[in-house]
Amino acid sequence: MKIRILLLLAAVSAILVSCGEKPVTPETPEAAPVLVSSEPAQGATDVPIKTSSVILTYDQNVKCPTSSQGGISISNGASVTKVSAYGAAVTVTISGLDYEKSYTLSVPAGAVQGYKTNQDAAAAVSVSFTTEKNPDQGTDEHESEVAWNLAAKLGLGWNMGNHMDALYNWHYVDANGFDWYNYPNETVWGNDPCTQATFNNVKKAGFASVRIPVTWMNYIGPAPDYKIDETWMNRVYEIVGYAHNAGLNVIVNMHHDENHGDDHWQDIKNAAKNAELNTQIKNEIRATWTQIAEKFRDKGDWLIFESFNEINDGGWGWSDDFRKDPTVQCNILNEWNQVFVDAVRATGGNNATRWLGVPTYAANPGYEVYAKLPTDPAGKLMLSVHFYDPSDYTIGTAQYSDWGHTGAVGKKASGGDEDHVRNTFNNLTRKYVNRGVPVYIGEFGCSMRAQSDTRAWSFYLYYMEYVAKAAKTYGMPAFLWDNGAKGTGQEQHGYINHGDGSYIGNSKTVVDLIVKAMTDNSDSYTLESVYNRAPKF
Repeated sequence: MKIRILLLLAAVSAILVSCGEKPVTPETPEAAPVLVSSEPAQGATDVPIKTSSVILTYDQNVKCPTSSQGGISISNGASVTKVSAYGAAVTVTISGLDYEKSYTLSVPAGAVQGYKTNQDAAAAVSVSFTTEKNPDQGTDEHESEVAWNLAAKLGLGWNMGNHMDALYNWHYVDANGFDWYNYPNETVWGNDPCTQATFNNVKKAGFASVRIPVTWMNYIGPAPDYKIDETWMNRVYEIVGYAHNAGLNVIVNMHHDENHGDDHWQDIKNAAKNAELNTQIKNEIRATWTQIAEKFRDKGDWLIFESFNEINDGGWGWSDDFRKDPTVQCNILNEWNQVFVDAVRATGGNNATRWLGVPTYAANPGYEVYAKLPTDPAGKLMLSVHFYDPSDYTIGTAQYSDWGHTGAVGKKASGGDEDHVRNTFNNLTRKYVNRGVPVYIGEFGCSMRAQSDTRAWSFYLYYMEYVAKAAKTYGMPAFLWDNGAKGTGQEQHGYINHGDGSYIGNSKTVVDLIVKAMTDNSDSYTLESVYNRAPKF
């Protein structure tokens, strides 16, 4: 039987051969895509830290499947945030570059592929480059110590928010027929006039410093003198005196003079498009800050001036103008900060050497990459940022009850957990604090949650403690945003009664917690120990 089967198979084979059929052989694979160039180039030096991507160009059109992108990485603490392919180019978006460091972007074999059938994937490639030297900041150990010591001095701060920076943002016509639209008023947003008792109790609560936001516009006269109303200036002077009498450090700034599409005079959107307008705004900045500085020129080093608040075009970094080229508006802010420094230093007295704060665009810590510190003969500049991340949790609606690594998906907002806090603060510490430039968190906080909601209250307390402890750990003083608003929900940031310094509702629990976070230096109380005690439900 076996012989008959073999003979049959042989006959079939012979028939196939006689019909011209050939055995199937594998096709030769098409050549794999080959890297032609990169930007930055291999081995490049002095690469600006503002570089946001590495572009890899191949010899043919390529694709980079989502499943393979996770293997693309960059060394030395930087991060790959996005990978996209178009035509022959693969763009790898990166973040977290620091001065004077070497980085290597690694793309594993198979991450990049061609479009031809039966084609090998591209081989592994790597691109190494070194970033530029730091042009602005010192590097010696003494300067770093100065920054850390100043952070310890300022410690935990309190914002007297929506107070001297409150204004009529509606047309209120009084009995005399005067329209108060855009005029600042101490009580217009619901707070009582502050007193000496306010600051005595703020100090007693455990705060070391206060930030007094002040809106000046409409109390500023016409060009060319831009004379500030004397009554308003004297009230600011009196309040600063209250804080000093209580033993507090004080920061005074310009707040809400910035234009967010509401007719305010610090209009960075149009200043970036109109040189004449920009010059006019700089003249007004110079004149107003000269007057403020002269009023306080003999006050001691407990007083700090901060140029602006959250300068932006109303889009907070998401407008089309800004996203097209962030450097355009950020360079205008850099100019304005230089005008501020020059104006204050020129008044002499203690203003020649007092600490001055300058903010990033929108006070966003991520936009420090576009900030250029002003030239300062005293070398005493601080960088100001705010921290409300993720904003959908801290100042958005109350729909999110959870935050952090123990929070439930669906109950917490996107935008970062504890690792985002650490990465953001660590970046500021490495690039500024450790190089001798102090950084302070001019505002932080989270809208109040109801204590009766055990879950939401627990995560709220955890967020506040973790952020405060992280600020302490990374060498940055932090100022609690307090707008005096009572209750819970969106934009409810009331802790201290602005009229007498008493606690609002159950806020003492929160204040005591963040005071502990900023002042308890015991070995057993660390950022890690706070993390390990995150709420669990």
